Amino acid sequence: MTLLVPLYVHPAEDPGAWHRLITGAAGTYGVVLNPADGPGERPDPAFAAAAAALRTAGARLLGYVDTLYGARGQVEVVHEMCRYQEWYAVDGCFLDRMAATREELPGARRMIRSLRRLGAKPVVLNPGVHPVAGYVRLADLTVTFEGHWSTYVSSFTRPAWTARHAPERFCHLVYGVPDALVPLAVRTAHERGAAVSGPVTGELPNPWKQPTPALTGMEP
Repeated sequence: MTLLVPLYVHPAEDPGAWHRLITGAAGTYGVVLNPADGPGERPDPAFAAAAAALRTAGARLLGYVDTLYGARGQVEVVHEMCRYQEWYAVDGCFLDRMAATREELPGARRMIRSLRRLGAKPVVLNPGVHPVAGYVRLADLTVTFEGHWSTYVSSFTRPAWTARHAPERFCHLVYGVPDALVPLAVRTAHERGAAVSGPVTGELPNPWKQPTPALTGMEP
């Protein structure tokens, strides 16, 4: 079981959720840190303490950066990654709302090269859909589904080219999963070619407010 965990709640607001995540950190592909829809304007001591505890527990830390589907400039994205490295000692980055089209691919390639020169590893892309294949070759991990369990069950499809890549290159983030079906969600991701997954029971507007029950072994 390999889990990607975006936990988008402040450690001071729900310390119990962070404690459960820290105790289950060994079961993760990585943990996404997101203090303020990005690193924010200054270091947050609560997030710094949580990051240190996660590192001690063996977790790999990823800084959340919103790319606005390619609308944000490379300099701005790289600057945010530098803040994450300086303030929270992250290993890699989680590029949210990533572009998925062929037209945006050259800009994405330049941006990812710059992030790798900073030492960012892994680089995780989250277009939330299947992008053109070139994005997968740029990334260490690509989130090719982000959505509700009902959609995942009823209408998920994947293009034939995905079979040419190892399952370890793909992740599915699924929210609204009934408690009893979280293990099924993990198995379903594997069956659909994604070795990494992130099933949670939460719902919109912020389903990522608690660690997945598959990781913690506890009810939310």
